[in-house]
Amino acid sequence: MHPGLEHLRNATRRHFLKGCGLGLGSIALASLFERDAIGEDRDPAKPLAPRSPHFAPKAKRLIYLHMSGAPPHLDLFDYKPELVKHDGQLCPEEFTKGKRFAFTSGVPRLLGTPRTFQRHGQGGVWMSDAIPRLHEVADEMCVLKSVHTEQFNHAPAELLLFTGSPRQGRPSLGSWVTYGLGSENEDLPGFVVLISSGVQPSGGQGVWGSGFLPSVYQGVQCRSKGDPVLYVSDPEGMDRAVRRRGLDALRELNEIQEAELGNPETRTRIAQYELAFRMQTSVPEIMDIGREPEGVREEYGAKAGEASFANNCLLARRLLEQGVRFVQLFDWGWDFHGTSPKEDIRDGLTQKCATMDRPVAALIKDLKRRGMLEETLIVWGGEFGRTPFREGRTAASQVLGRDHYPDCYSLFLAGAGVKGGMEHGETDELGFSIIKDPVHVHDLQATVLHLLGFNHERLTFRFQGRDYRLTDVFGKVIKPILA
Repeated sequence: MHPGLEHLRNATRRHFLKGCGLGLGSIALASLFERDAIGEDRDPAKPLAPRSPHFAPKAKRLIYLHMSGAPPHLDLFDYKPELVKHDGQLCPEEFTKGKRFAFTSGVPRLLGTPRTFQRHGQGGVWMSDAIPRLHEVADEMCVLKSVHTEQFNHAPAELLLFTGSPRQGRPSLGSWVTYGLGSENEDLPGFVVLISSGVQPSGGQGVWGSGFLPSVYQGVQCRSKGDPVLYVSDPEGMDRAVRRRGLDALRELNEIQEAELGNPETRTRIAQYELAFRMQTSVPEIMDIGREPEGVREEYGAKAGEASFANNCLLARRLLEQGVRFVQLFDWGWDFHGTSPKEDIRDGLTQKCATMDRPVAALIKDLKRRGMLEETLIVWGGEFGRTPFREGRTAASQVLGRDHYPDCYSLFLAGAGVKGGMEHGETDELGFSIIKDPVHVHDLQATVLHLLGFNHERLTFRFQGRDYRLTDVFGKVIKPILA
């Protein structure tokens, strides 16, 4: 008798329920890998093979620039002269009554921006003096001024923005995109994550995780200094030939286990090991920005051998050139409460924007110069906005800061399929609420997927007996901004 059958015959009821296909864990695992709603049969040995979206896409690749901590949109994009006029006055009760804020209670005082605003480009996009380099690319930018969310703390807000849920466990935007499109380079992952300013996003690795999708679709975190990927190098004393023989032996063992247990994740792991082996030669070359002309590095403000947001912007372009579908940059340090001079919306914001403004403008110009912008979508923004009043803890301080605010904020898109030189949506004269064309974060997700060629309602995966999607049961495409 087959050893597996002998084991089942002799198993107790408890062991039977725990270990066989009727166990709850096995039921859940089996549901993970049911055929997806796109209607394609996927080769488990090549999970990242290129695939076609639902319809012809405007964008073939995406760079998401996330300013972790939430930039003060009222000091960057959403100019409110009336708020400046009433600076320092007590906030009208109707704007705050019944609402919760992260660090403010009682009656706060209104805070008009100390920044200088002007319209820029042929479209007349409002921008402040904190981001002078972005003024030069105003006609490529579509500023959404009416974005809103339900979450007012960083971690759940980032999770909602990137996974469609404020709780851990759902697949991220990048994982959905990679699941739907695959990768154009079999030697590179389809989804790469780069982090600057030395701090992980508040939402943790879940904001680029694969959730219940096969793990091969999760983001691969790379570093702009040192080894590009941790543990991808051969161990000391092991050359590439020995590593190859070791992986071959491991693959054979995994194939035996897959044949016996039928766990599709085993095949995914085999593919991941093979990808890691190929990345050993492909990634170091791509991640070496020293190969770029000095003039290009100067344009970005990038320096070879360092870790910075500027370096990551340049690396993002290099990765896209090699077929990576989705590059996600996280930059910490945008939580402008005013608890220290670095968080002051005057000099502190000027200093922080200086590390972002130049490389983002350079990235847009560089992509356009190379003919890549027309097929590349760029998204820039934070997880929520900042209040039109002073943060409660620092109300008596000389440092000016703002509290978390989910009701309305600004972000911008540029590139493939998006109208440039325009603003969409509007907030009231003091910046407390949206009065025109509200955009929920689920609407943003639906629009990004649409530009990549997907109907967000059809890009689904069956898990625990139901079809899940990035936008949950919400989301509509923001059609007025589509080119």
